[in-house]
Amino acid sequence: MSTPAEQARLLKLATTASLSIAGVLIVAKAAAWWFSGSVSLLAGLTDSLLDGAASLFNLLAVRYALKPADDDHRYGHGKAESLAGAGQALFITVSAILIGIQAVNRLQNPEPLGTPLLGIAVMILSLVLTAGLLLFQHRVIRATGSAVIRADSLHYRSDLLLNSSILIALVLSAYGWDSLDALFGLGIALYIFWSALGIARDSFNVLMDQELPYEVSEHMLALACSVPQVLGAHDLRTRISGSSWFVQLHLELPGEMTLSEAHRLCDEAEAAILAEYPQAEVLVHADPLDAPDVPHRHPLPPACRSRTSSEP
Repeated sequence: MSTPAEQARLLKLATTASLSIAGVLIVAKAAAWWFSGSVSLLAGLTDSLLDGAASLFNLLAVRYALKPADDDHRYGHGKAESLAGAGQALFITVSAILIGIQAVNRLQNPEPLGTPLLGIAVMILSLVLTAGLLLFQHRVIRATGSAVIRADSLHYRSDLLLNSSILIALVLSAYGWDSLDALFGLGIALYIFWSALGIARDSFNVLMDQELPYEVSEHMLALACSVPQVLGAHDLRTRISGSSWFVQLHLELPGEMTLSEAHRLCDEAEAAILAEYPQAEVLVHADPLDAPDVPHRHPLPPACRSRTSSEP
């Protein structure tokens, strides 16, 4: 993971790039659809219009999510990203419905396409721009773990399929297979709807404070247990807010240890986790091993054995 400042720069750049590319594709597809009348191109235009609206929404949401914590939002504003992801799922669903309605109408009332070569040229441009954006978004996701960029990337991956299908439909239409245009449009609508369900699920998981993956939680506990004199760790709790992870855990320490020594070990355990996961905010609670609420293990192993409170 990169530094918070670098993450903020990448998030702003990614949302700006997404909005800019959506704007270019809206103009190009609108011109191609106007001259060709292709349902597949209309599907692409509708999707790009909603892309533009979603990208603008994402840009505003990311800038709000990057605001620092304040007195009313002590955990920051990161969940604005997940709200934007849920909103984007709604945009995509509307796009799928509109495309599906137009495709069914064209199947019932077929019409020949005009100037398919213009549409083909526009779709090749769309494929090149979308592929470039996806490569950049992949880099941003790896650096930030952003939920809203992940949702946007999933949307543009469906766009890549959409644009490829449109290109195939237009090429086939140039050879007289006009009916395939509407069939491709209907298939695209179904795929976009399925993508919307995935985006909504991921967004709601974050909003409902779903835990980090089990392997990550176990690794965090192992890092805490690697600190000398730490006898155990338990009750790890995690959640995600934007690009930040919030982590809480209890350390098991010798009961005769002084408060100053216990505080030092808590700081070392926190530092060990942050060294591997710099996007985390870690809160460590010290438990004396002889406290009645500490989950003792019989017999206590020579090395710290980690366990989460939600072990499968």
